[in-house]
Amino acid sequence: MQNSEAMALSAALLAVAGDLTQRIHEGVVARGFADLRPAHGFAFARLAAGGATVTELAAHLGVTKQAASQLVDEVVRKGYAERRPHPGDARARLIVLTEHGRDCTRAAEEAAAEVVGGWGELLGEGEVRELRGSLARIAPCGPVRPVW
Repeated sequence: MQNSEAMALSAALLAVAGDLTQRIHEGVVARGFADLRPAHGFAFARLAAGGATVTELAAHLGVTKQAASQLVDEVVRKGYAERRPHPGDARARLIVLTEHGRDCTRAAEEAAAEVVGGWGELLGEGEVRELRGSLARIAPCGPVRPVW
């Protein structure tokens, strides 16, 4: 692949990722969760898997522990998450989604399904399945982080 082709593919993938993030966010806002930013969704993805400590969330987001603490303070204040005693470490606090936070996560899943459904209408369901398979083979393992 020539450099210009590689750059064109890179630009297309970045454009799709940015558009997907924005459209999921717009879907979340349209479903009544207007007090969040797209970065919150990346945090919710980690918290939805049973909760996390601030340190774990910071590592997931690729930010400092202080930045993660500020984000946690914000989502706790807005009622999307709560702090609980950590079951395995008396010194740590586990941050978990509240019912309101889980509702927001479901809204994001619905919005994502709408976007991907539009891809199916444009490309066909088979091509979307192929795309998902191809991307799964090359996508790095680990957290999906916001571009700060």
